[in-house]
Amino acid sequence: MPELSRRQLIKAAGLTGAGITLAATGFDKHALAAGDALPKEVPNRYWWVKTVDKPTTEIDWKNLKRFEEWKTVRGSINEYRSAEETKRLDQLKKDNMLKWELENVPGYTTKDFALKDAVGAGRPPFYFMGPRSAKTPQERGTPRYEGTPEENARMIRIALRHMGAATVGFVELEPETTRKLVYAEEPKSVKKPILFENVDVGYEDEKKLVIPDKARYTIVYTVQMSNETMKYGPTVLGSQTTTLSYTRLWTILTQIHEFIYGLGYNSYGPTTSNGFGIAPAFGVMAGLGELSRLNRVITPEYGPMVRLTALTTDLPLAPTKPINFGVMDFCKDCMTCAEMCPSKALSLDRDPSWEGRGPWNNPGGHRAYYEDSVKCREFQADCGTNCGICFSSCPYAVDDDASLHRIVKGTIASTSVFNSLLVAGDHKAFPAQSGKPMKDPEGWWKNENLAEMGIDTRRGGRKI
Repeated sequence: MPELSRRQLIKAAGLTGAGITLAATGFDKHALAAGDALPKEVPNRYWWVKTVDKPTTEIDWKNLKRFEEWKTVRGSINEYRSAEETKRLDQLKKDNMLKWELENVPGYTTKDFALKDAVGAGRPPFYFMGPRSAKTPQERGTPRYEGTPEENARMIRIALRHMGAATVGFVELEPETTRKLVYAEEPKSVKKPILFENVDVGYEDEKKLVIPDKARYTIVYTVQMSNETMKYGPTVLGSQTTTLSYTRLWTILTQIHEFIYGLGYNSYGPTTSNGFGIAPAFGVMAGLGELSRLNRVITPEYGPMVRLTALTTDLPLAPTKPINFGVMDFCKDCMTCAEMCPSKALSLDRDPSWEGRGPWNNPGGHRAYYEDSVKCREFQADCGTNCGICFSSCPYAVDDDASLHRIVKGTIASTSVFNSLLVAGDHKAFPAQSGKPMKDPEGWWKNENLAEMGIDTRRGGRKI
């Protein structure tokens, strides 16, 4: 693969006036200059993010089945490897964590462990219908809030942004399609089924969780992860940004439950981590991003550096459409995440497949780059964390303050001609090594100018 400087990269791509021009690659010069966006449903999108009727991931809705989340490696790892192997890996993780902390290995020091535990503290408990402690309009002596689906969507988006969400979209649950993205059972030891029934208000009892048919308006939102701190993965220091992001994600979940209840409506969500539905699938259908070689969502604003969740409500909400900004086509030529994956768990096939790597993939209903989650878990035991190298090495995992990055992303969205050159340029500008941090963890603790929570809160909320 050729090595290119950034200047050579831009010249090779024809973005300096030499070779093919911006106009020839489909760029709108006026939009690029003024930052104007095409008609959009998620506000403040780049002009090259296009809404589409169908997602870039092929879906066979007839063959797609509702999935039990506990069948993933989170809940059934011992079904996919021997008990002896699990015992060995558990001991390996325990031994490595103690050894590296005693040796003061960068990224595994006592202060790194303390920070990770700290940012995971204070998470609220999960409630299927939220805490329901807010006063309802009826309790305040007023009628419940009423608005059009469009007004309601705008209101929810504004409220979630205020609470700390990054991007927000909406999916309407249809029995033959999108309702299938809701898990069939909650991922707990009890494994209660999640059912839809023709009732006015949902409920939870000892045997089941019930969502009313009319609660078909699903809210999907993301929170940013620290692009900077993830570059210190797979260490404990790097992984704590995931911990912090989930703390924020679940705190916001409690708040939006309460907001909806305070308006006079009901909402239904996860009863445990990742417990409502297939989050990446909801993110794709809501137009928050595209599925990728990572088998996770890549967003236009933050790349893969997000965590996301969903809940559904009887508050009418106008749905948002899927988007296309070139990710799936780019992933065919870019294999950086798979090449950098220490466990070789990610697919190196050029094209996505209908065939899964194991039952944890819920294969057959969509065409994707399926991963070998068992291999992934093996390395996670070795390094002691959730790794995250595939996230940090992704070419989309860059800040957008530099206009160069926006131009490159616009190029990818407009044409696939330069994909291989752009991948080479990314490798030159952001070199990575499989299994190793992209940055020295010792340097993180010397930087007193870190952004709040390690993120840029302006992104996704300003006119760009």
